[in-house]
Amino acid sequence: MRYFFIVLVYTTSLLALQTSEKLFECTEIFKERKSELLVELERIDEQKQALNALKIATEELLKKKEAKLNLREQELNKKLQLVEEKEKNIQQMIKENKKILETLQSVKMDKVSQTFAKMKPASAANILSNMNIDDAVKILQSLKPKIVGKILMKMEPKKASTITEILSK
Repeated sequence: MRYFFIVLVYTTSLLALQTSEKLFECTEIFKERKSELLVELERIDEQKQALNALKIATEELLKKKEAKLNLREQELNKKLQLVEEKEKNIQQMIKENKKILETLQSVKMDKVSQTFAKMKPASAANILSNMNIDDAVKILQSLKPKIVGKILMKMEPKKASTITEILSK
């Protein structure tokens, strides 16, 4: 039994020695792998720093472009406001000019009407017969009905009927 015990102790020692060698080998492998992982970790950290630097640069560039865009937008809004004000002023001037033109035409028509009112019906009929029908109608509309009747009586019947039709509309 002693022999068996010695063999057992010897085998156990051999196994312990082999296990110890395997542990040593595993430790060496882990150390090598650890150094590889540390190198890889440094490379990843460098890439991360480069990426962060690129991100910051991109954000700054974006902020500059946004500020420039906002400045241009403000300039455009000012120009648009000026254009709208000018357009408003022009529209107002057009309205005022139309009123002035209407006033002038009214004054002119009054004078023409007064002139035709003072004429003899035969002379007025002769002049109106030779005029454009639209102009003749405008003049006759500004006269009193009694005078218009006298002038139409002195006109050529066909022309008088055409003018009467237009006057009745």
